[in-house]
Amino acid sequence: DCAILIIAAGTGEFEAGISKDGQTREHALLAYTLGVKQLIVAINKMDTTQWSEDRYNEIIKETSSFIKKVGYNPKTVAFVPISGFNGDNMIDESKACPWYKGWEKETKAGKSTGKTLLEAIDSIDPPARPFDKPLRLPLQDVYKIGGIGTVPVGRVETGIIKAGMVVTFAPANVTTEVKSVEMHHEQLVEGTPGDNVGFNVKNVSVKEIRRGNVAGDSKNDPPRGAESFNAQVIVLNHPGQVGAGYAPVLDCHTAHIACKFSELLEKIDRRTGKSIEDGPKFIKSGDAAIVKMVPSKPMCVEAFTEYP
Repeated sequence: DCAILIIAAGTGEFEAGISKDGQTREHALLAYTLGVKQLIVAINKMDTTQWSEDRYNEIIKETSSFIKKVGYNPKTVAFVPISGFNGDNMIDESKACPWYKGWEKETKAGKSTGKTLLEAIDSIDPPARPFDKPLRLPLQDVYKIGGIGTVPVGRVETGIIKAGMVVTFAPANVTTEVKSVEMHHEQLVEGTPGDNVGFNVKNVSVKEIRRGNVAGDSKNDPPRGAESFNAQVIVLNHPGQVGAGYAPVLDCHTAHIACKFSELLEKIDRRTGKSIEDGPKFIKSGDAAIVKMVPSKPMCVEAFTEYP
């Protein structure tokens, strides 16, 4: 729903983080590429700078510039100076920085202001939850619990899950009834999008289903394994050129599977998505492309337009 980018204010630390290969830059780019549209920036370790206003302003200026390049609009982002170690501006307003007048941001939902990180988190626009779509629940883990049985756990992405429902796990192709659903050790009538749930299933052993499988409603567009799929790919950082035959490991929802680039279909503009070149021979760092991918074993993927 929202990413919190933690920036270290220490001398040298901030600079290393936003350098070309720095982690801060990479994390911001990953968040944006993964579709996280809301961002909060927390400038941490302000105590090590003696709460220097100049250092804070320097960091804000640099950070605004690079998150803008990534794709975020700095006007929609709350910037908060904090000390996680001392708890300053985390939950309560700090007395250590009298110069700090608070954060403000403006989104489609309107203008909001505050002083602390907690207030910034409270001010995020709640995303629309896809209740009305068929169930999709990627498994994070599967447990065997004494006296109960097999309990898969994961986050409901779309749709709802409830006791009595007959679910199918893809690509394992296992179908079974849900006996009960719970969240944080409490029984739920139903799990809805965003809920991290555990659910008990009938007559399925821990060996039959695993992390990376996706559960869906067997009677309403159940998920299926894919032998191949077309994906929009952005090369963030690669030392050479990437061509057909390249086989990186793909992390998609909770699946972790090697997938081969079987064909580069077209090179596209990473900002607009418009085609620049048909059937390129290779792509390199900074390029975006539509690629036909073939997983090394069946995996469950869906069109983003249907299951965002």
